[in-house]
Amino acid sequence: MNSGKNLLSNTATNIFREKANILFFKKLYKEAASNYLNAILIDRNNAENYYGLGLCYKNMEKYSKAIKYLDIATNLKEDFYEAFFELGICHLNEGISCGAIKNFVRAIQINPDNPDAILQLGIAHEMCEEYELALMIYQKLIENSKGFLKAYEHKSTLLMKLNRYKEAVKILGHLIKLNPDYYNAYAGIGVCFEKLGKLSDAQRYYRKFLQLKPFCEKAEFIKSRLDKIKFNKPQKRYLSVCK
Repeated sequence: MNSGKNLLSNTATNIFREKANILFFKKLYKEAASNYLNAILIDRNNAENYYGLGLCYKNMEKYSKAIKYLDIATNLKEDFYEAFFELGICHLNEGISCGAIKNFVRAIQINPDNPDAILQLGIAHEMCEEYELALMIYQKLIENSKGFLKAYEHKSTLLMKLNRYKEAVKILGHLIKLNPDYYNAYAGIGVCFEKLGKLSDAQRYYRKFLQLKPFCEKAEFIKSRLDKIKFNKPQKRYLSVCK
């Protein structure tokens, strides 16, 4: 008799979860959340249902609720990488850096080969103003996952924040070697050279950026930088020759 009830319960739970999944992918998060809740009311021990509900609240930017349900998912399933990762993201969005670090570390322990959690761990330490530790994490990620371009971008951005422009240029240069079409790298190098007073080099990289992305949102900013350099750049003066 109990087996029959369990079968009906599992069937009902699966129906609600499948409907919730469809609604979630349609970005109908409120409706999806309602169906995940129905699934939870039938089966309170299914980590996937809590995970789905947590993601709904995350996408509705209700991070405290998302944290509540994602936390339940991790308690029900201790090796749930995705739940720990999303829990870390929600803590970051709430400005709770210690919670973010804890969950990203756990996610890395479960899946040490996934670079996304390692990158987010660096971001969490950066939020704590532990800049050298964040730089170390980004560098380790660059060494172990050479094609993971986000690590280069985050390290260079932090170096620029710390006014370490020469180091940032080197990182961005490596990024361009890996992907010559990574247009933000050209803008970053341009800013670095401008800060270093190398205005001709700054102009060259700004122009390269505009060649790749002439109509993007950042293009107006780059054009303004070029105009400023042109206005402030000292003009060469030639002495007239007396005959």
